[in-house]
Amino acid sequence: QVLLVESGGGLVQPGGSLRLSCGASGIIYSINRMSWYRQAPGKQRELVASITSGASTNYADSVKGRFTISRDNAKNTVYLQMGSLKPEDTAVYYCNAVGTYGDLFARRYDFDSWGQGTQVTVSS
Repeated sequence: QVLLVESGGGLVQPGGSLRLSCGASGIIYSINRMSWYRQAPGKQRELVASITSGASTNYADSVKGRFTISRDNAKNTVYLQMGSLKPEDTAVYYCNAVGTYGDLFARRYDFDSWGQGTQVTVSS
């Protein structure tokens, strides 16, 4: 199994910045894509940004120019630098990772894992 642990959420004023982190642990052979999703109360979960192992990125239109996703492949960690935050960015942010992991017998499996979520609140 692959465990994802997020950190960095909190309360910030409009126009402020936050940096989210998500680290993956386990017997990981590769992580093809790491992503951040968010879910606001009463709304569906939506993709915020994703990044491939080759560093190709994709952003939701609503965050382009304000958020930056990056990853440290050596640490199996993905970051989301959020700037110019707006009240509508308030949501629980979830990390997702897709790749291949192994077990103690060197067998390999595909995984699609989610973190537990971290709350981001943008309010004055």
